Order: sequence, then structure tokens, then C-alpha cells
Amino acid sequence: MKGSNDMQARNNHFEAISDISRAFGTTLDHDELLNLIVKSAVKAMKAKAACLFLSAEGENDNYVSVAQTGLSKKCLHSEAEQVKQIQGLLKKEGHIHYRDAVTDPRVRNRESKKKEGIVSILIVPVIVKGAMIGCLALYTAEARDFSGKEIKFLTILAEQGGIAVENTRLIRKMRDNTRIFLELATGIASSLEILTILQMLTEDVAKAIGVKAATIRFLDDNRKTLRLAASYGLSEKYLNKGLISAEKSIAEALKGKPVVVKDARKDAGVQYRNEKKDEGIVSILCVPIKSKEDVIGVLRLYSDRERNFSDDEIKFVMALACLGGVAIQNAHFITMLKTDIKELRSEQWIFNSWF
Repeated sequence: MKGSNDMQARNNHFEAISDISRAFGTTLDHDELLNLIVKSAVKAMKAKAACLFLSAEGENDNYVSVAQTGLSKKCLHSEAEQVKQIQGLLKKEGHIHYRDAVTDPRVRNRESKKKEGIVSILIVPVIVKGAMIGCLALYTAEARDFSGKEIKFLTILAEQGGIAVENTRLIRKMRDNTRIFLELATGIASSLEILTILQMLTEDVAKAIGVKAATIRFLDDNRKTLRLAASYGLSEKYLNKGLISAEKSIAEALKGKPVVVKDARKDAGVQYRNEKKDEGIVSILCVPIKSKEDVIGVLRLYSDRERNFSDDEIKFVMALACLGGVAIQNAHFITMLKTDIKELRSEQWIFNSWF
């Protein structure tokens, strides 16, 4: 009998994973995939309910329900609070099991579990690129122990959820990046208002990368200080804090290399550390803006939390900085052309007199 049950369980697990795999190949609907994952977990493991919690955008300690089946709204809120408390332990242990959630002192809001008809809970992490971004929780109406195979199966479903989330993020990012490049390229081609283009660039890059603010500064004639050309997300008080030294201000970027400052509040090479702390600036990404081969300024991104910028993010920001450099070159050439035309017109009388 036990062998027959094990075979049925394996069949259920195989069928669930097959359904999810097919869905990945036939739909790009993020919500549809996540709902299929929680429903598959309940069906295959003969449970009462399941819920997928993910960290809110930019908030690693705040979890929200993104897909669920079998739970009331009131219960969902209390479960999200529970996830916040166990995230460290969950990542360390790989799973958490409460055999009797009504009496287990580790469980928060035990009375609400009782009212909801929940007895046992199994929770596994959702991991993407080594980082825990959420968890998948399974709830049963009777006391239950879970085998290693069942835990592994639920973990696989959680991984599928992570893949769905990451795929959606990548697709959205590709679309956003393409839109930004198109808008900036169109702006450069159709507009001579260089400050308008640079202002658009700072806002777009800050929103695309998900940081607090961005600035563009250019070297002055003596190449010793950086002058502000465009900014987004910073207070007037911070912007007017004083001159920005080219030597002290992340000099590596002025040599043509991207620079990441993980904590600007503590880095001795960063100018105006106290002002950055007051402004809520933590991490900084600084990339060069070039005109041909010469570095003429820098594009900076400011994060209000400690941030590791990925290689792809740095390359994207550098590409946008290149567009900024192209815009500057175009504006310079147009200005030179206008000057030449003006001079030719002023000398037109000479040609009219002699020819």
C-alpha cells in the first residue's frame, strides 16, 4: 500500500512539474504562472492551501503575497508578518516545518491559524542568483510530517516561482532599456536643447536602475572642478553644498573607468560625506562621459541603501553616458556650424562686391 502511495505521489509531482514547464513555454503572463505554482503545490501534495510570498520592490525585509489559494485575506496579512521573522533561519536551514502551528511557540498569531483550520506548515525559500527573494508556504488541515522528497518537490516549485519572477524582471528591464535608448536617441536627433536631453537622461537612468537620484556634471575649463548640468532626485540644499573637486571626486571615473562606492558615508575618498549622510545617500555608481576619447564629465547614480551594482547595470549606465557624450558633441558641432554661417553671412558683402 505504501509503495502504491509513493508511486501516486511521484506521479502527482511529475504531472505538476510538467504542467508548469509547459506553461513556461506557452505564456508570458507572470500572474498566471505564479498562480499555477501554488495550485499545483496544493493539488500534488494534497494540502489545504499554499501561498507565495515575495519581497516588495527594493525592500528585502517586507514580504507580500503574490499568489495564493485557500487562505483568507486576514490570514494572509498575519502570514506575511511571520515570513519577516523567519527569513534568516529559512535561508540557513533550507526549509522550516511546523507540525502543529496551533501550539508551536515559534509560530506567530496561532489563534488565527486555528480559526483558519491550519495545522501543519511547510515553508521553503525562493532563491534567485543566490539571494532569497521570498518563500513558498504550504498549509495542511491535519498534523503532518513531510518526507525529504516532498520537501524537495516544494523547493523545486519555489525555484520555478523564482525563475518566473526573474524572467518577468528581465523582460521588463529589456523593454524599459530599449524605450530609454529610443527616447534619448530620438531626442538627440531631433532636439538642440542639450540641457533638456541631459535632464531626461538623469531621470530615466535613475528610474531604470531603481536608485534615489542621478546627476550629470562636466569638467570646467581648468579641469579641476565639476559643474552641475542636470540632476534628478536630490534636494537644492545638497546640490548647493559647494564646489565638486575633480581630484577628490572619484578620480578614477575621470580616467575613463566606472567606480562603485559601497558606502559613501564612510569612504575617505568621497567628498562631502556628512552632506551625503544627511541626504540619505549610501552607495554611488560613477561612470565617465566622453567626447570622442576625452573624458568631459561624469554620470552619477545615488542609492539610498547599500547596493551592489551588477555588471549589466554598469554597462547599461555607461552606454547611456555614451549617448550623453554624443548629445554634447552634436550640440557643439551645431554651435560651431551656426557660428560659421553667421561669419559667412557677415562677409557676404565682399562676395557681392567682387562677383
